This record gives sequence, structure tokens and C-alpha cells, in this order.
Amino acid sequence: MKKNIDKKKTHPEDSKEKLKRCEEMKNEYLAGWQRAKADFLNYKKDEAERIGEILKFSVEEMILGILPILDSFNLAEKGLSKELKENEHIKGVLQIKKQFEEVLKRQGVEEIKTIKEKFDPNFHEAVEGIEKKGFEKGVIIEEIQKGYILNNKVIRPARVKVSK
Repeated sequence: MKKNIDKKKTHPEDSKEKLKRCEEMKNEYLAGWQRAKADFLNYKKDEAERIGEILKFSVEEMILGILPILDSFNLAEKGLSKELKENEHIKGVLQIKKQFEEVLKRQGVEEIKTIKEKFDPNFHEAVEGIEKKGFEKGVIIEEIQKGYILNNKVIRPARVKVSK
């Protein structure tokens, strides 16, 4: 007994045309996936950079909270006599100040240079202009409050007195 199966006859040209269309679709899909993958990799890289920047400056608020404590240490140290600086208790307190400074340094905090430097409004805040012989105009004579930079960004300008 012979089965009568209805076979569709295809011509070789039809098969070639279908194969050509399939290859075109494959190439189109592949190019789309490659673009999507490249876009995703770029997105991941951009996000990693953005998060890195956020982390770099996330400590800024905490540091700004610590700076007044360091200012108090600096002010107290300025007022100490030579003999008091030799006192063991005072040496211990000044060691705490050094520890604060070391922690800030490890976080990327740097002091802004002031005395005998040329006044720069990007880093300094002038609180007073003073006429003083021996100093060129616009040179910092005295530092009122230290200024600080965090990762190349001024977080607090130095408050200074400038020669006029």
C-alpha cells in the first residue's frame, strides 16, 4: 500500500531566496544585539564612574563637620606657651590633633597654602586688606582660618588677610 503524501515542491531558487532573507535577518539581529551590548557596557562604565564620583565626595559632609574640631585644636595650640607644649597631657592632646589630620589626609583632604602666597579667590577668602611694608600687593600676610581641598575640590576656602 502506497501512501499518498502531498509534498510541496520547492524550487532551488525559492530555497536560495529564503536562505538569503534568513541571513539578512540574522545579520540585522546580530548587529542590533551587538549595539545593545555595546550600549549596555557603556552604561555600566558610566555608572561605575558616577558611583565613584559619589563615593569620592560622600565623605565631604562628615569632613566639614570635623574641620571645626580641628580648628579648635589649632586655636588651642596657638595659645600654648613653650613650657605647656612640653607637658605630657598637652602632648597627648596634640597627638589627637595629629591623628585627625592623618585621617583627613587619607581621605584626600589637603590644606590650602596661604602665608606669602599670592591671593587667589578660587582658594582664599579675603577678610581684610592690610598695608604692610615689605609685602607685594595681593600677597597673603596672615591666615585667619585654614582652608581645605578634597580630591581637587575646594570644600572650604582659607580666610586670610591680604596686603594692599
